[in-house]
Amino acid sequence: MRVLVCVKRVPAPGARISITADGQAVDTAYLAFTTSPHEECAVEEAVQLVERHGGESTVLTLGPAEADEQLRYAASIGVNKAVLLPIDTADWDPQRTAAAITAAIRDLEAADGPFDLVLFGNESADAGNFQIGVRVAYALGRPVVNGIKGIEVEGDALRARRESDAGVEVYRVPLPAVLGVKEGINLPRYPTLKGRLASKKVEVVQIPPHAEPGGQQMVTLLQAAEQVSQTAILGNGPDAASAVVDLLEELGLLK
Repeated sequence: MRVLVCVKRVPAPGARISITADGQAVDTAYLAFTTSPHEECAVEEAVQLVERHGGESTVLTLGPAEADEQLRYAASIGVNKAVLLPIDTADWDPQRTAAAITAAIRDLEAADGPFDLVLFGNESADAGNFQIGVRVAYALGRPVVNGIKGIEVEGDALRARRESDAGVEVYRVPLPAVLGVKEGINLPRYPTLKGRLASKKVEVVQIPPHAEPGGQQMVTLLQAAEQVSQTAILGNGPDAASAVVDLLEELGLLK
């Protein structure tokens, strides 16, 4: 089974995000970076699928040269090959990104054969556009389902499970297919020392991306208002007991 997983380099969760003066980008001067959480699970799922069914897995990203770090992290937990589509500008719009990834997939498949499954994160942790995987699937003419939290391969098809307000939806999808994986489908493993060392030897293949800008254009990024909470000290030692009781009564937790 050949599995491709597409990831994105994003600011580490919990970091303080600042916007550049022109309102067009995130100021990355003091940020640490990682892989989007949904995509971490997609990487783990790709590795598990190959462990169960044989074959090979490939990780691909469109991003700056520094995204080599995220590719090698995926390699350290068991992904076999890595591909970088290098760009030296800010994030591309979703249409242009999807076109570049589609072209790269076609090049890779022309050289080594089709991928049975292409995995994306449900959405990236920074832009949250929910578009790239769907656009790539339509461009390739392959079925796509998002929000997936369970995958079972059944011959030339797979069963994909996702949660909904009504319960659980199950889709039978013919291969080759594209799936958007959601965080919680698995528990991503931590790389071992052996895996870390092996990842340093993995060749990162670079495919220069060629795609025209799409019709979507960023107007400005708005900084979300910070929510500040205050902590009230009810008291110290036994003297605080009556204040705690009063608070519980106020919250309706005492009858």
